[in-house]
Amino acid sequence: MAKNRAVILLILSLIISAVAIWAAVQWVNRQVEKRTTTHTVKLVVASTNIIAGGRLSPELLKVVDWPAENHVAGSFSETQPLLNRITNVSISAGEPLLEQKLAPVGSKAGLSALITPGMRAVSVHVNDVAGVSGFALPGNHVDVMVNVQDDQGRMVSKIVLQQITVLAVAQDAAVKDDVKAKVVSTVTLEVTPQQAEKLDLARSVGSLSLVLLNQVDKTPVATSGVRKAELLGQDVRVAQTPEKPAANANPAPVSRAAGTIEVIRGTTHATVSSH
Repeated sequence: MAKNRAVILLILSLIISAVAIWAAVQWVNRQVEKRTTTHTVKLVVASTNIIAGGRLSPELLKVVDWPAENHVAGSFSETQPLLNRITNVSISAGEPLLEQKLAPVGSKAGLSALITPGMRAVSVHVNDVAGVSGFALPGNHVDVMVNVQDDQGRMVSKIVLQQITVLAVAQDAAVKDDVKAKVVSTVTLEVTPQQAEKLDLARSVGSLSLVLLNQVDKTPVATSGVRKAELLGQDVRVAQTPEKPAANANPAPVSRAAGTIEVIRGTTHATVSSH
């Protein structure tokens, strides 16, 4: 009896194992079939890194299979519409080409393609200190500070523009692969027309410096500027000029010493002693 029960349990375990193996094989086959039948579409991506302001050519583009369910808005399925278009941002290898990353059709290559519509590009002269020792790179944000004399002839340093985008450093409008600090003579900034006027006046009346910001720091600041007296910790109150006494139309008579006589002869007069 015990022998028959053991045989029955063995047969049941074999049946259960076979069913489990069959179910696992069926699941794996369904997954493989699902993967091999995934619908794809053609998508144009960058075949290599493309700098901002560059002109697109066939060797910079390639077409790949892209999962249809992961649709990318503004993408292209053919390279022909992209030829000779200008990029307004840097594009990494393998990154899809999107309409919003391209300058309008007909745009010329170069810095002008990088300027946001409604904005202006202004170049300012800087030295190794004013240029943040070469660490201001295209795409960074800076504040512009001017050192100038105020109406009282006192030197003052004041931030006049904030959160200004650096378009180019010298002739470089894109960050190269080997990012290194580089001392340059000019930095090109993207500003509004009103900021362009302010910047032009600031560089004509004083010397400019750039203050580099953290890329994610968008907090505006309000300062009154710093003067030499504040820098040296001196009393910054304006010295009051003593007022001159008002002229008296009727001056008090001059007292004369006792025993003197004033003698008037025509238009002259003299004082003599009576002794």
